[in-house]
Amino acid sequence: RLVHLDLKGAAPRAQYLEQVLPLLRALGATGLLLEYEDTFPYTGPLGLLRAPHAYSPAELRALLSRARAQGLDVVPLLPFPLQFVLKHREFAHLREVKALPNALNPHKEESLALVKAMIDQVMALHEDLEWFHIGCDEVYYLGEGEESKQWLQQQDNTPEKLCLSHIKAVASCLASSYPRVTPIVWDDMLRGMSEETLAGSGVPQLVQPMIWDYAADIDVEGKVQLIDKYRRCGFSKVWFASAFKGATGVNQSLTLIGHHLRNQLEWLQVASRSPANVLEGIALTGWQRYDHFSVLCELLPVAIPSLAVCLQALQNGGYSEKVKENVEKLLGMSNLEIDTFMSTSLGTFPGSNILTLVTQVSFYLKSSVDELLERNRYVTGWFSPYHRKRKIIHPIIMQHFQPDAVSLLSKWNAVVQDLQAAMKQVFHKCTIEEWMEENVHPSLQKLQQVVDDLEEA
Repeated sequence: RLVHLDLKGAAPRAQYLEQVLPLLRALGATGLLLEYEDTFPYTGPLGLLRAPHAYSPAELRALLSRARAQGLDVVPLLPFPLQFVLKHREFAHLREVKALPNALNPHKEESLALVKAMIDQVMALHEDLEWFHIGCDEVYYLGEGEESKQWLQQQDNTPEKLCLSHIKAVASCLASSYPRVTPIVWDDMLRGMSEETLAGSGVPQLVQPMIWDYAADIDVEGKVQLIDKYRRCGFSKVWFASAFKGATGVNQSLTLIGHHLRNQLEWLQVASRSPANVLEGIALTGWQRYDHFSVLCELLPVAIPSLAVCLQALQNGGYSEKVKENVEKLLGMSNLEIDTFMSTSLGTFPGSNILTLVTQVSFYLKSSVDELLERNRYVTGWFSPYHRKRKIIHPIIMQHFQPDAVSLLSKWNAVVQDLQAAMKQVFHKCTIEEWMEENVHPSLQKLQQVVDDLEEA
């Protein structure tokens, strides 16, 4: 049971992750799937890929050593097709389609040299790896570059074969230097391919596919058939990938625990109907952005109750009152809500104060500001945009809502200050800025502007 940490947005500070590891172990995790993206401490020509908040080699070594001490396997994930690399001008010449940083040009020798250099640097910081996830999902524009179009004009060449040869090249790159490490790939590019094409490609002998589906009602029968198909093609083992957050809305701020719990229960059904020796494990994904360029979805501390419920359901083969009580005990929470969003009650797990404050902001900030500015008749009737622009208001009307506006502003400023202080313990400045600009500023600035206009009027 691997917990996926997607570090391409809101990457937690290393010390926070170290605090969380014992909790993950207690909840039933047996490993971590670390998707570093630009938080890995690349060096040399790859140094420009490092984000300002990237982990230092010392921080990573300490984290990995702490994970090993907790008995957690670590599986690094390098997300080929490499949006976070191809967005840089210095690597733009390696794009499959010139204008899009979505896929690597598979025909250039330099592309493979880049893949190898990245794998080597990640491997150098990890000891005793058994698996290495090489991504290979959603390669939508593979085959659309000029060189690929020429390649596809040759007899018997197809987009499927191009995709498989690319996967094979990346997997062989890993296998040739690190024969004891098994590559894992996301399976979405493989699902629709014929058995004949897959079996003849040589890919099944090189990689293990990770079948992902984050829905609350997955097609169990279809998944069982897909596993059979993969086995017939020659794949020795498969992985599943469920989700504990980051899969129900691109800008979701609170986690729908019930959705993610149902997703795990569906995967348990698939597992119970699959041959016992075929399943290697399951990764509980926790996406932080839908892709490298999208907004943040739920922050990790906000989703820890969901992760706890999901891990415990998988470990216990289902969800019951007893499992719920165990989760509440481990998180220090008095009442765990599954089918509604959490109330603002506090737990004792690391970062629980962030969950409480984010819940407050998500539920009440926008609605309380809208209530005052759009549904208060004194504001809409006597301090409309027309009045505000000219700074005119009847003095008696001010008494009807100015105190409310000032008090609401001061209340929310205090909450936001508390949230920023709590987030500083877990996140870097760039994450706090982004989250505030997306979720707080639109409403707070509107309220501040009305208060300022009132004073001027």
